[in-house]
Amino acid sequence: MKTDLFAAAGFAALPFMAFADEFAVGDLVISDPISYETPVTAQTGVGYLSITNTGDVDETLIDVRADFPRVMLHETITDGDITRMQHVMGGLVIPAGATVSLEPGSFHIMFMGLGGDPFEVNEDIPATLVFETAGELDIVFKVEARVPATTGQTGTDMSDIDHDDMHEEDGE
Repeated sequence: MKTDLFAAAGFAALPFMAFADEFAVGDLVISDPISYETPVTAQTGVGYLSITNTGDVDETLIDVRADFPRVMLHETITDGDITRMQHVMGGLVIPAGATVSLEPGSFHIMFMGLGGDPFEVNEDIPATLVFETAGELDIVFKVEARVPATTGQTGTDMSDIDHDDMHEEDGE
């Protein structure tokens, strides 16, 4: 009888459990790398994930590579009523013992130059994260359907913004 109760409780909890994809290198754990579907006319796609540093030394994400003309780490900056994206110079520090989330309205990865090949639901987008000390880690972004704003999830759809004309201080 107890087994039946535990099984029933387990099945009841299934809708609330997250089945995350995780990748690890050194003291880093990368979880939930996702992207969202894009319209066929989109020139950019976006990548989100979380990086947990279980070590006692800071680590830095210094590059992201994927099979697109340009891949960049960006930060969304809001100043009053103006929101803009800025290339993250020098990498993204992952403090020891902390988790840094790349998420809508914050840090994110931009895949630029889709050229009429949109991201489609259930597609896998392979990429390589390059860390200063831990080295390289191959991961896969899972493309998900966009969640309508009425569900309470916040975020910014940046897929139809032309990132090719961004002015950058590093000359790229």
